[in-house]
Amino acid sequence: MSNELELRDYLRIIRKRYKLIVFIVVVACAAAALVSYVWMEPVYVASTKLIVNKKFESSASEGQLDLSTVNLNIRLIDTYKEIIKTTAIMNDVVANHPEWGLSAEALIQRVRVSSVNNTQVMTVSVQDHSYERAAAIANAVSEVFIRKIPEYMQVDNVSLLASADPSKRPAPVSPNVKLNFMIAFVVSVLIGIGLAFLLEYLDDTIRTDKDVERYLGIPTLSMVPRVEISETQSRKNPEYLSPGREKHVEARIP
Repeated sequence: MSNELELRDYLRIIRKRYKLIVFIVVVACAAAALVSYVWMEPVYVASTKLIVNKKFESSASEGQLDLSTVNLNIRLIDTYKEIIKTTAIMNDVVANHPEWGLSAEALIQRVRVSSVNNTQVMTVSVQDHSYERAAAIANAVSEVFIRKIPEYMQVDNVSLLASADPSKRPAPVSPNVKLNFMIAFVVSVLIGIGLAFLLEYLDDTIRTDKDVERYLGIPTLSMVPRVEISETQSRKNPEYLSPGREKHVEARIP
């Protein structure tokens, strides 16, 4: 007889162990919520936007766009990304703001610089457990970079497009409670189902006539029912029997 499980067998195993699966899911989701709300400190992101655009040198060219200059500015953005995240910039920021208690290396780890392809706009983002401090760091880094870049590149083509507003009250970017909860739910369901099938695989107990036919491939001729202890005691003590049953038992006693 084939030992391959059919769809109804899978459903039977899940229904048989559903309490174990539910228990694992509840514990995992509760643990995820506890970690997200209690143990993980929220992280906020503040950002500024810088525009890379060479200033016009003469009034005759004012209002005209030079395509080669635009392309040059776009190409320079990759260089500016690397310059911002150097100790040459961060040392000035640390010197101007000792109250943060951060080193240049620590600032470099918190700063992210990005840009959209084929645009002259750069975004300087900072992550911190306090949004006010994240906004202050982003503004300070941008200001120092704008002031220092002419010394390194011999060109004044970077200006502040939008600063970070410390008065905002945005939602934290981490922890993502919904995402953590969904991950915990999906993973716990898979673990619970997997554990249920593992226990079913390790369980070689034969309990019903269907198990006999399934595992041995032979028909069942008879079954011995389980007798409870209370029923055995009632047979030994006639006082626990019903009147009809008591007469039947007494009639068979010699």
